[in-house]
Amino acid sequence: QVQLVESGGGLVQAGGSLRLSCATSGGTSRYAMGWFRQAPEKEREFVATISAGGGATHYGESVNGRFRIWRGNAKDTVFLQMTSLKPEDTGLYYCAKARGAVGTSRLDEYDYWGQGTQVTVSS
Repeated sequence: QVQLVESGGGLVQAGGSLRLSCATSGGTSRYAMGWFRQAPEKEREFVATISAGGGATHYGESVNGRFRIWRGNAKDTVFLQMTSLKPEDTGLYYCAKARGAVGTSRLDEYDYWGQGTQVTVSS
């Protein structure tokens, strides 16, 4: 059974940085992984995705150039480094496992989700 556990969220001032981690178990190394976020009363939004091998990444337009996704050496942990944070980055951040090996921004292409970690950016 695949399990995903996010950590690293918190309260940070605008312009600051945070690093999120997603610890996985149950076999995720052959699958792409993604990060999504959801602000109150808004739809879940794509943030970043990484291929199974880690060689291909793709970012949402609003975070491109500020966030970086990568996989740990054992491929069982996925990280999201967030820099130059803005108040609009506030939300619950979810880690998710894709159905295939190629990264995707489509929510319906992910079959396992974590519980989320809260990120709050103050102005």
